[in-house]
Amino acid sequence: MYQQNPDPTGSLLLSALLALIPLVTVLVLLGGLRWKAHWAGLTALALSLGIAVAVYSMPLGTALNSAAFGAATSVLVVLWITFNAIWIYDLTVESGHFTVLRRAFSSISDDPRVQAIVIAFSFGALLEALAGGGGPVAICSVMLIALGVAPMKAAALALVADTAPVAFGGMGNPITVLGTVTGLPAEQFGAMAGRQVSLLAVLVPFVLVFIVDGRRGVREVWPIALAAGLSFGVTQYLVSNFVSYKLCDIIAAVVSVGAVIAAVRLRKPAGVPVTVGGGSPDDTRDDSRRDVAVAFAPYAIIVAVFSLAQVTAVKTLLEKATTKFAWPGLHITGANGKPVATVYTLNPLSATGTLLLVSGLLSLLVLRVGLGRAVAIYGRTIRRFGWAILAILAVFALSYVMNFSGQITTLGVWLAGTGAFFAFLSPVVGWFGVTITGTDAGSNALFGTLQTTAAQQLDASPFLFGASNSSGGVMAKMISPQNLAIGTAAAGLVGKEGELFRRVFGWSLLLLLLMCVLAYLQSTPILGWMVP
Repeated sequence: MYQQNPDPTGSLLLSALLALIPLVTVLVLLGGLRWKAHWAGLTALALSLGIAVAVYSMPLGTALNSAAFGAATSVLVVLWITFNAIWIYDLTVESGHFTVLRRAFSSISDDPRVQAIVIAFSFGALLEALAGGGGPVAICSVMLIALGVAPMKAAALALVADTAPVAFGGMGNPITVLGTVTGLPAEQFGAMAGRQVSLLAVLVPFVLVFIVDGRRGVREVWPIALAAGLSFGVTQYLVSNFVSYKLCDIIAAVVSVGAVIAAVRLRKPAGVPVTVGGGSPDDTRDDSRRDVAVAFAPYAIIVAVFSLAQVTAVKTLLEKATTKFAWPGLHITGANGKPVATVYTLNPLSATGTLLLVSGLLSLLVLRVGLGRAVAIYGRTIRRFGWAILAILAVFALSYVMNFSGQITTLGVWLAGTGAFFAFLSPVVGWFGVTITGTDAGSNALFGTLQTTAAQQLDASPFLFGASNSSGGVMAKMISPQNLAIGTAAAGLVGKEGELFRRVFGWSLLLLLLMCVLAYLQSTPILGWMVP
């Protein structure tokens, strides 16, 4: 039995600095030295294992077993989702229907700046709401490339856009996890998160336009960016607070598309469409309504399948195949003496990836793709990821070694010791968590209890700190090694994760700073009225 010790050196500052080494290593290797994601992930994993054994006195076997548990978790949580999401996209390409989908998006506007908003922000938010797990980054990247955007810029746009909807992604899974680990009402966390990320949503379309065309783009397209961001943010706030946090991204995504269409019809962007690296498609033929319906059918099927899976009777039936078991040989207790959960959940029917697979199989009928051809396409989809698979496995292994050894707890306790200023740093904790795990749900599982405990010690709102963990975490999605690996794999840029990291890191820090300021003001009388 291994018991965690958040301060193994006797100096919390020194323990925290040692615990930071794996995380800093990933950031330096990717951003500074431009290493490939799998090598950066494996190096950080090796360092975390060394620190766990040498500093935290974790038995080597337990440390390696923790890494195996993390890698196994990533299969269902990320890989299974991403493979099936990209496979559905590949089916539309192979069947020839993606060109119809491309022309449908182009019909809204031939301006790449507007297309970036519609595809990366609005459509990406819909994909994040339904599945998450890297699917929006992968699918939106390839869609933008098909419309003429340079691959590296397309991947950067998809990563930056996948921020505001993440806190409620996967039918609100991060918020649900937050409620589960803290024992507090998830609805309250959802309402508070809606009062934070909805403000962020207003800014994201402007950032996307700036990435595409700089200041000129913002000056010429700002009304459409404002329409997209404001409509999304207002809807996200209203639905998360007064309807259901599980539905807010779906509704907000649809409303924002409608707002963009209306804004384009009322006032076309000034200037001329810009060239963004790949040129614009020449095919401008008109498609029939049936062709357009078939092209969008796979995504409509996804909405229907996921909606059906939320019906109580269906959900109960799917959960009957779920098996939970204690991971063999992994026995850990926290610093408080309570057992740390080391339960592996195998849910072959209710898993998000499985629901996407079912959606893909149903799409075969609409797209008229034979089963044999579909299997061949699936094989090519997996081969496309190549080294990205190893990167994702390594990063998840890293996150679980840091978590189970106590390195994560050390960082949280260290930051929580800053007193009232912790309200400013609360989103940073979530940012660290997503950088390591790659998912907002994973960050909430790691730090949710720490956030609410710190709130109680500081006589602050646990809902503010818990939601800040989730809201701050979304800004790290774009720099997480596993999401960088997914973005480069989808864009055909495997091995260039470091360059992609450099393109988006500044935006991650800027948006994080804004969230830190907002969270701090919400902890004071200035914006305290925003806390439920």
